[in-house]
Amino acid sequence: MNAAEEVARRRDGDDPGHRDLFHIPPATGGDHPEVAYFAGNSLGLPPRAAAAELAADLADWARLGVEGHLEAGRAWLPYHELLTGPVSRLVGARPSEAVVMNSLTVNLHLLMASFYRPAGARTRILIEDAAFPSDSYAVRSQARWHGLDPDAAVLRLRPRPGEDVLRTADVCAVLAAEGPTVALVLLGGVNYLTGELMDIPAITAAGQAAGAVVGWDLAHAAGNVPLALHDWNVDFAAWCSYKYLNSGPGGLAGAFVHERHLGDPALPRLEGWWSTAAATRFEMAPVSRPPATVEAWQVSNPPIFAMGPVRTSLELFDKVGMTALRARSERLTGYLAELLDEVVAARPLHVITPRDPARRGCQLSVRVSGGSAGALTRRLREEYGVIADAREPDVVRLAPVPLYSTYHDCWRAADALARAVAP
Repeated sequence: MNAAEEVARRRDGDDPGHRDLFHIPPATGGDHPEVAYFAGNSLGLPPRAAAAELAADLADWARLGVEGHLEAGRAWLPYHELLTGPVSRLVGARPSEAVVMNSLTVNLHLLMASFYRPAGARTRILIEDAAFPSDSYAVRSQARWHGLDPDAAVLRLRPRPGEDVLRTADVCAVLAAEGPTVALVLLGGVNYLTGELMDIPAITAAGQAAGAVVGWDLAHAAGNVPLALHDWNVDFAAWCSYKYLNSGPGGLAGAFVHERHLGDPALPRLEGWWSTAAATRFEMAPVSRPPATVEAWQVSNPPIFAMGPVRTSLELFDKVGMTALRARSERLTGYLAELLDEVVAARPLHVITPRDPARRGCQLSVRVSGGSAGALTRRLREEYGVIADAREPDVVRLAPVPLYSTYHDCWRAADALARAVAP
């Protein structure tokens, strides 16, 4: 063990995290029994408690059949309410404002059906040019749904020439200049490609001052950075739970609507079985009576076996707390940044994530000049047991997740990059 590796091991002794609560995949390459896992920004690892919790829900189905709706250990009919408190605390919402339901893009469409109301000159949707593709597809399809040309209706924000990330001042300047034409702002709270943490309160205020509705895709922010959606006056938001929230592949998503919009009869919504008030649901009336909460945006009854892993994970976040996780995230990501400084200095690599910890989550994105990100991540996995995430053509994403990543993982990733990429 060399001196640098010894430093990483000592740091783990002083700042151990919660790795023991998770299953870590075995390594198929390299000299270590487990992988160094840096793809939690794509799919989080499974909490050890999830299997037993899911087995208990399955056992209730086998034991009770349909009666499980009311008699299961965690009764199915109000099951989603078990998640309301923890998910509200996670995103800084009031309990009436947050709900777990559906998948991310479905939730974005349900929310945009209410909040994207193009009229007159105000028809445009503002997004990042480097938005996750599904967000681009979603907003373009919304424009088409309203009979608009998506090439004209979607306004894309680009960094300054020669820069990799957006500046808050530039976003606000675009809103000031183009505000009368912008109906909706929909940005990623943490950009999936660069790892940049956007200034959510400042941009929300600027968008609303320009007359637009402001929504946020928090897929890479929920469970990664502290959020205060109610206090920041965000109009609406949605997020998935299978990345930093560790709910499993395709896990259920979340949605937020600020309380000032709740119960507004003038706000249109798409409705279904679960959109009506729970107290009168089984009266089977033909007209919905939606509650004055975000649950009015629910459409279908929740899938119980998909909710269990979300509940299990949210309990971990409640126990550990986002303040403690964010502090460890800054220490862990900062350590990886220091290691990468040495690696990239002599190689055709460039870290495109902001250096300021306040402007990033637990992700560092490395651009590979003249190389293939996919080929490099395959080599990292097969030869060194390091799992990173490729975004073709040239970006490798490394996410040291504070719940289960270690300083030794960070050392392994930097060492593997140094070995795999020639100076």
